[in-house]
Parts: sequence; C-alpha cells; structure tokens
Amino acid sequence: MSPDSPLVTHCEPSPNHGERLRGPADALILHYTGMATGEAALGLLCSPEAQVSCHYLVWEDGRIWQLAAESRRAWHAGKSFWAGETDLNSRSIGIEIVHPGHDGGAPPYPEAQIAAVIALCRDISGRLKIRPERILAHSDIAPARKKDPGEFFPWSRLHEAGVGHWVAPTPIRPGPVYEPGAMGPPVGALQTMLAAYGYETPASGIYDEATRAAVAAFQRHFRPERVDGVADLSTVMTLRALIERLPPSA
Repeated sequence: MSPDSPLVTHCEPSPNHGERLRGPADALILHYTGMATGEAALGLLCSPEAQVSCHYLVWEDGRIWQLAAESRRAWHAGKSFWAGETDLNSRSIGIEIVHPGHDGGAPPYPEAQIAAVIALCRDISGRLKIRPERILAHSDIAPARKKDPGEFFPWSRLHEAGVGHWVAPTPIRPGPVYEPGAMGPPVGALQTMLAAYGYETPASGIYDEATRAAVAAFQRHFRPERVDGVADLSTVMTLRALIERLPPSA
C-alpha cells in the first residue's frame, strides 16, 4: 500500500476494509482509540477477528500511520447516522487518535499529536474537498454509543487552524431548559434544529433518550463546558448560530 498523504510516516495495512459502494468519501470522522496503549489499539485495528479498522492512526508524538487506502471502506464508524446517511463507513475517512479516552482518565491530548491531526485533516479535506461541517466526532454520528474524541478534544484549536465548523459557544446563563421528560412544540423545534445540523432526532415533540444523547453529543463537540444532555439556552443558541453559518449547499 502506498500512502495517500505525504504526512504518513509508515503504512501498516489492516485486512479490515471493503469496497466503497456510495462514491468517494465526503466526510472525516475523528475518534480516540480508548485503549491503554497505541500498540494495543494497533493490534485491534489490524486483527481480522476484530473486524474494525481506520484509515489513519495518529500517535502521541505526532507520527501518522496509514492502515487502509482512502479509496477503501474502512470499518471505523459502526452503526451511525448523519444528515440522512446511515452508512458513514462508505462516505468517510476515519482517523483514530491514540488516547486512553474517558475510561483512561481523559488526559490532555499532546501538542505534537494535535498538530499532526490538524495537518492531516487539512491535507485530506483539501484533497478530497471535504466541507468543514463534514468533519465530525464519532460521538456526533453515534451519540447513543460513543463519546470520542471527547469534550476535552480541542475542536476550537482545529477551527483556528482552518479545520472544521465552529462558533464560539454562547455563555452559560440562566434561562429556559429542556430535558428528558419534556414534551411539546418547543421540544419538537429543538429536535428539528438538531436534525437540520445532521443529528438523528425525529421531531416527535418528546424529549426522549435519543434526543438527550444527541444533545450531549452536540455539547461534547460544540459546547464542552457542560455536557449533561440538557438543552439549556447556551446549547440552543450555539446550535442556532452553527446552523446560521452553514453554507447554502449543506
């Protein structure tokens, strides 16, 4: 396998990939490995029994390894949804970032690693014409199952470097909140806004578990100061600002 990116320092082919059946990739999904060591994660990502993989693995010191060709469908997203699409593996490039995750104490991501992630995202999105709002967290596309890369991942830093879609979060302050158990048109309006951005939230008007999970995922990515699944004024206003800044074609 030849590297697709000039930033790749080593290719370690995984057997876990298949044909892309829905055209070229138009999304970029960021993950953390959630394991104690990068070596353990690499072993899993290259194990035929595990049936998981990614396109790129970014080590703590900034090394970038490629595990599957960008033209191939790597198996990193699992059951997922974004903007009507239910097979994100077929539409995306997956980047795994070596990090122990929430269960490993959620330490800060090393500076060299974040610099490498930024450079890799810029390279891939530039070559494949991936729009900023299509650079997503694993938790965005699978909010009921996943938390990675976590509320401690520096999305604002990426945006400052030209990667991803972002607005400064509206400050947290007193105001109306919507939380599990709430019902009515305001909840339906919240669900419609989340769906307009890409999350899977049918406008039932009932603040169910799927809505709570989507709100928490949104907060992890865009309002990380408080991740509680409660749609307070800060969460709603930040979501509205992001929707207003979507390009016309999104």
